[in-house]
Amino acid sequence: MLREIKKPIEKELKEFEKRFRDSMRSRVALLDRITYYIVKRKGKQLRPIFVFLCSAIAGKINDRTYIAASMVELLHTASLVHDDVVDDSMKRRGLFSINALWKNKIAVLVGDYLLSRGLLIALDQGEYEQLQILSEAVKKMSEGELLQIEKARRLDISEEVYFDIIRQKTASLIAAACKAGASASGASEKNIELMRLFGEKIGIAFQIKDDLFDYGEDTIGKPTGIDIKEKKMTLPLIYTLNKVNRKQKKYIIGVVKHHSHNKQKVNSVIELVQQSGGLDYAREIMLKYRTEALEILEEFEDSTYKTSLNTLVMFVTERTK
Repeated sequence: MLREIKKPIEKELKEFEKRFRDSMRSRVALLDRITYYIVKRKGKQLRPIFVFLCSAIAGKINDRTYIAASMVELLHTASLVHDDVVDDSMKRRGLFSINALWKNKIAVLVGDYLLSRGLLIALDQGEYEQLQILSEAVKKMSEGELLQIEKARRLDISEEVYFDIIRQKTASLIAAACKAGASASGASEKNIELMRLFGEKIGIAFQIKDDLFDYGEDTIGKPTGIDIKEKKMTLPLIYTLNKVNRKQKKYIIGVVKHHSHNKQKVNSVIELVQQSGGLDYAREIMLKYRTEALEILEEFEDSTYKTSLNTLVMFVTERTK
């Protein structure tokens, strides 16, 4: 499916990869070796794909689109490197994380370097609008992470707070990618805002899909129950806590707070979530956001780029890893 999505922008993505590699180069041999490792283990590059497709349907792909895509991917990569340090993760996409190979101190510095490169690309090219769009996204991502940590301590997350967290932590960068792509193409203010809103909705759906994986929906290469072990309050769990009786609620909170590394107890919580209809509810909300994102796309003229964006929306919510 991803191959079909990329078809209309195949040439542009090849050029982007070259520019992205160049943007990470450094005269420091250690840093150059680490960034080479990062490039070699690249993921699906969904965010640059969003940048190019949104640029194409809102206006026209040009040099500013490449700058936006490089900024987005550099900032995203920096956030992943820092996340692995924060979460003490030894693996990323099935390969060793930067902190596993070079330790936390180096990983933090590499993340800082990538972040600064992303911001400097904008300054060097006088792309102040892109700089503002992406800087706001980084601010929101940090606030979302800290809000999640704060709330995890008390386990008092309501649905409203949950959506506030994922809107900032996950959806903000996808929204910024779509907005930056549209802005780079010279689109109208109305279309730039439509693309931002489209990105936000699909970003929320993306995170809910991630939540569902934690309860055994398909496979994503991470152990079932990892969110519970990390005391993350996901939508299926929040729904369950509002549905079960007082005794069950007390049991779930006790497991998350004090026994999150006890596999048997974590599995019993997963079972309660499944039985309470938490997964069905989360799936329903995810599909609602997907529908709203697809409705926004209907505002734009039909094209191969629009078809690819439609398919990308389906891919994000139907992926198995």
